[in-house]
Parts: sequence; C-alpha cells; structure tokens
Amino acid sequence: MKVLFASAECAPFFKTGGLGDVAGALPKELQKKGIDIRVVLPYYPKMPEQYKEQCQDLFSFYVEVGWRHQYCGVKQLILQGVTYYFIDNLYYFDRDGLYGFYDDGERFAFFQQALIEMMERVDFIPDVLHVNDYHTAMVPFLLKEKYRWIQAYQNIRTVLTIHNIEFQGKYSGDMLPDLFGVGMERYEDGTVRLDDCLNFMKSGILYADRVNTVSPSYAEEIKTPEFGCGLDVILRMEAGKLRGIVNGIDYELNDPENDPSLSYHFSSTDLSGKAKNKQELQKIMGLPVKKDVPLIAVVSRLTYQKGFNLVLDEFQNLMDMDVQFVLLGTGDPHFENTFRYFAEKYPEKCAVNITFDVKLAQKIYAGSDIFLMPSAFEPCGLSQMMSMRYGTLPIVHEIGGLKDTVEPFNPVTGEGTGFGFAEFSSYQFLQAVKKAVELYHSSQEAWHKLVLQAMSRDFSWETSSENYVTLYQELTGQS
Repeated sequence: MKVLFASAECAPFFKTGGLGDVAGALPKELQKKGIDIRVVLPYYPKMPEQYKEQCQDLFSFYVEVGWRHQYCGVKQLILQGVTYYFIDNLYYFDRDGLYGFYDDGERFAFFQQALIEMMERVDFIPDVLHVNDYHTAMVPFLLKEKYRWIQAYQNIRTVLTIHNIEFQGKYSGDMLPDLFGVGMERYEDGTVRLDDCLNFMKSGILYADRVNTVSPSYAEEIKTPEFGCGLDVILRMEAGKLRGIVNGIDYELNDPENDPSLSYHFSSTDLSGKAKNKQELQKIMGLPVKKDVPLIAVVSRLTYQKGFNLVLDEFQNLMDMDVQFVLLGTGDPHFENTFRYFAEKYPEKCAVNITFDVKLAQKIYAGSDIFLMPSAFEPCGLSQMMSMRYGTLPIVHEIGGLKDTVEPFNPVTGEGTGFGFAEFSSYQFLQAVKKAVELYHSSQEAWHKLVLQAMSRDFSWETSSENYVTLYQELTGQS
C-alpha cells in the first residue's frame, strides 16, 4: 500500500508542537509495518544543516497560484527508511517561523497545489493521501474539484487528521479563484463557507473520505458546541467517518534506560536511578535535596488552554503543603511573572526556569514524582505519556486525550496510573493534588505500585500505528 503523508511540520527537521512529533514518528512506524509511506513538507531553509546537506535536488516546475506563476523545487531526503519530499520556494518558506504571517493562506494554497502536482512528477501516486490540520485540509477538496480530470488521481483516498480544531484556516472567499484557480460555486452554495469565510478545515472534513482526531474522547468532544469551535454541526453531520486514534510517543527518544539526557538510567525493575535523578534535579534547580518530599513538575507552554490559571489560583495552598515544585516553560507573560514571584517568595520549595530546554525537560520527566497537566482541553497530549514512561505520575483534567491515557488512582483496588479531576475548577484541581501528596506521604508501597503500573502502559507508536493501518485498509480494501 502506498501512502503520501502531508504536513506543515515534522521532527526532526522543524516543529512547533504535537503535529511535528506525530509527523516525525508515525511514518517511521508505518514504514516498519510494510507500508510504502512518503512524507511531503515545505522546505524551510532554517532546518538543521545536517539534514539540509542530505537533501537531493530532484527537479523543479511552476505552480499557478491563481495568476501567480510560482517556482516549485522538489528536494528528497531518505532518513531511517522513510522518503521525505520537500517543496522549495524561498518566497513562501524562507521565514523566521513556520506560521503566523499575513500571507499564510497564500503560502499553504501554494503548498497544497504543489504537493498534488508533484505526485505524477515523482511517479508516486498514493492509495491514500493523509493530510494534517488546516495547512493541508484543502487537498481533498482540490482532488475532487480542481484535479479530478487527472486520471491517475481518481482512485486516491484521503484521510484528514485534526490535531487541534482551534486552528481552521479562515480566509476570504475570493481566495478560491484568486489562489486556487477554481470557481466560487462551492463557496456560494455554503459547502466550504463558514461565518462568511472560506474555511480550510470545514472543506477538509466534508471532502475527506475519513476524518480522525488524536484521541477517542476528543473525537466525541469536538461534536459539541463547547469544543467544536463552530464546526460541531459539521462533525455531527459527518460523524460516520469520524474516529479517534490516540497518539503515541517515540519510545526511542523517551527511554529511561537509554536516554542520553539522564545521568542515571533506570527501569521498572530497578528504580534506584530515578531516585538519583531526583537528587540531581533538586541540585540543578537550586532546591534542598530531600528524598522524602514529593517533587511536583511542570513542563509546558504557560497558557490558559493548559490550565495554569487553576495552578496559580491555588499556588499559595500548594506551597503550604510539604512539597517541592519545579517548572520549565514559556508563555503568557502574566503566568511567567507570577511563577517567578512565587519562586522568589519560596526559594526552598519552588524553582522556575522560564525557557525552553529539551535536555532539562527530560531530566524533569525522569526526576520528578508528580507531573501537572490540568489542561482546559487537550486533543491528545504527549507530556502525560512521557511522564508515565519515566515513572512520574500525572495529575490531569479528565478531558480529551488526558482522559484516554491516564487512569485515575482507585484507593480501593490500588489500580491507576495517575490522578484526575473531572470538573475544571481550581478547587477540584487542588483536591487531586492533595490526594496525590497524601498518598505519597502515607504509603510508599501504594505509590510504588502506581509508578510500576504507569511505566508498564504501552504508549508506543508501534501500537497506535496499527489503528492507522486498519483505517487505510478499510479505505482501500487492501490487506
């Protein structure tokens, strides 16, 4: 089976978030399962030199972006058995970041048409074209409305994965003729229109053969007005082709037995290294070395979506407990400054690092006891799975992917892999924290059992990718 995976970002080349992680990990696993998968990406010149040097120039052609006659170079790189195609155009992609520019609509209109027109030229006509988020969500529309005359493309099936429905690609309706070179019919009849805008995501949901999100609970949540961001009616209408598949995490990168970021390695059969990592983390963060005090951690963007208003509402109460707190992240200036204030007020208990540091993040996952993830909404979330992989128990708002991946502690049976709270309020958040801290202090035996249960859960892409294989097989009729 042949699959073309289209994304605006992909680790290890360039990424801003979860989409980049998925695009980096999922194709590798699908390739191991015998699928001929290739990935197509924009070529951002700011990608690391080691990968730029490996890129091979294949050919170039021109793409008509409305009246614009735009150069399109195609580069190729093969890494760990996966072939990557890069769409090269300096005017559109030689920028300081990946998104957030005034002409994002035009940039991704070019990218989507370029990747479709590239397929015949690289002699790779996929059985499934798998697109991701709004940046590529117009591809199913274009295949059926603009490029349907191309015989080779008529049997291509399409899958749209929604990583975050907040970002939809909303633009003026006249973009259809101006950038895509198609008529206004599907806009005027309301098919691709929402709130008097051309909506890339809506178009993808309606035109794709299958739509999935990155967790089963999120798939249900986005069908409601509370979480659907205006597309809930469309998703309820298309519910028959919607499903949720939980993301995995990269088990090679997140491995407590081999992680190069760690000074001490450990496993579920020998946790002595975890205790040593905790001591080292306390020293790095300037906290007193105390093995019998629970170390609570945050590694995150500091935003309202991630629930940090709840954390700060109760932070004084948190500091009144027998705990230590470490934080690594950047985000809302109000959150950054308030956490700094508490770090100065409680230097013996609270340490914050307002920055982005991958190596320190791994040390925090490995050296902490408790991991906070009280998100207001969370399509999937990776950090809670990474913390469990390192034997650090998460406290989560039971929503979206957090609900699907963390089993709240049951004091009667001892089952669970973390702690949860259902109502999104600072009071319920604090109750969950109290439950975790009390268990840590009262029963190390029960705590140890939870740690082992958390570490034994399988969040590998090897497992998650099976669901994508099944999805592709259903679409194509291939086994």
